[in-house]
Amino acid sequence: MDEPLRALIRQWLAKAGEDCDLIEHLVKEGSRFPAAVVFHSQQAAEKYLKALLVRYGVDFPKTHDIMELLRLLKPMDAALAVELEAADWLTPFGAAIRYPGDYPQVRPGDDKRAVELAHQVRDRVMRALQADLSDLT
Repeated sequence: MDEPLRALIRQWLAKAGEDCDLIEHLVKEGSRFPAAVVFHSQQAAEKYLKALLVRYGVDFPKTHDIMELLRLLKPMDAALAVELEAADWLTPFGAAIRYPGDYPQVRPGDDKRAVELAHQVRDRVMRALQADLSDLT
């Protein structure tokens, strides 16, 4: 893997890690901000998937649609794409929730589910990248 590719993967992983760190901080604060928790959970999942797509050399559009990213991943790792389909639940929280008006309502427990899904995506993507991680540190 060439250095520009490694650098880009590192950037995506760093951004995703920032979102994960933030959701952990928000949860420790007692989850007074469930909309922020679900938003950053979606952002983390999205960015981890984009890091993996970069690793596979797959071009992707600017999108917050988790299922679209999984469709792009499927030819490279069909089992992983299917395993992570539940993360598509996060998609509505990717952008719409940041604006007033018609946005998804965050119900009790949604923040916990969002964090679990973000962590699932993180853990599986990092496992998929494990062979490359020594190059990425």
